[in-house]
Amino acid sequence: MQALNSLATPEEKLAALCKKYADLLEESRCMQKRLKALQKKQSQIVKEKIHLQGEHSKAILARSKLESLCRELQRHNKTLKEENAQRSREYEEQRKEAMLHFQMTLSDIEVQMEQHSSHNTKLRQENMELAEKLKKLIEQYELREEHIDKVFKHKELQQQLMDAKLQRITEMMKEVEEKQQRERDFLLKDATESRRKCELMKEQETQLKQQLSLYMDKFEEFQSTLAKSNEVFTTFRQEMEKMTKKIKKLEKETTQWRTKWENNNQALLQMAEEKTLRDGHFKALQGKLELLERLCRALQKERNDLNNRLSLLQEQGDKGTALLRGQGPLSCWRSGVLVL
Repeated sequence: MQALNSLATPEEKLAALCKKYADLLEESRCMQKRLKALQKKQSQIVKEKIHLQGEHSKAILARSKLESLCRELQRHNKTLKEENAQRSREYEEQRKEAMLHFQMTLSDIEVQMEQHSSHNTKLRQENMELAEKLKKLIEQYELREEHIDKVFKHKELQQQLMDAKLQRITEMMKEVEEKQQRERDFLLKDATESRRKCELMKEQETQLKQQLSLYMDKFEEFQSTLAKSNEVFTTFRQEMEKMTKKIKKLEKETTQWRTKWENNNQALLQMAEEKTLRDGHFKALQGKLELLERLCRALQKERNDLNNRLSLLQEQGDKGTALLRGQGPLSCWRSGVLVL
């Protein structure tokens, strides 16, 4: 309105309003284009988010499968170690039994050689055969131990390889999860920011439309009032003069009423103080009146007691006079003394 008031003619004002409306319309179109682009970008971001969530779920499934496979491999390695240990114990026991049997047989052979010299050659041959068998058994046992050691080493290498692969997969999973978390946070921030901007643009658009409708209404009112401005100005000047006179009169009346109000307030305050004093004096008088009433009651009670005593004494005196009249002078004197 200030910008319109700065212009001189209604045509210039109308041209300025039309220009402002065209600028606002162009700005609203640009805002709508930006809003559509942001909505499209948001839909793409949502699709990418869904795709990333699917990949994340697939990675989690693959990780769970690898973990289960590693657990199975560990169980298998454990069972193999236990079986190899059991077999080694069995081979050791068999070797000990063979050695014991060999020693026993050697002792028996020596006894038999001492007892039976004829069987020495035969026993020697048997001893040679047993020695060869024992040698073969020892070689087989050593080969078996080497094979078991090789199997253990191979399993340990496989275990280390699987542990390294599992560690690498877990690190990759952690990196993927961190990357997805960062992308998710960035997408959420971008989506909230775009939504907030969209809402702000919508609010600005509604406000601009309301302002434009207000400007149009005011311009129409301005055009209608321009036609009536001369007549209204003269009537307004007359009314202003009348109003100034009325305002001066009302100001005088308000000053008078203000003074009266202040005087009345002072009078009311004085009356309130007098009332408080009177209330205190009235309370004191009430206390005195209650004391006087108590004294009156006590005096009435004492008067009644004295009247009763006096009536009793009068009755006793009447009885004494009657007795004195019926007796002689001595008795009368005695009775008089008694009466006195």
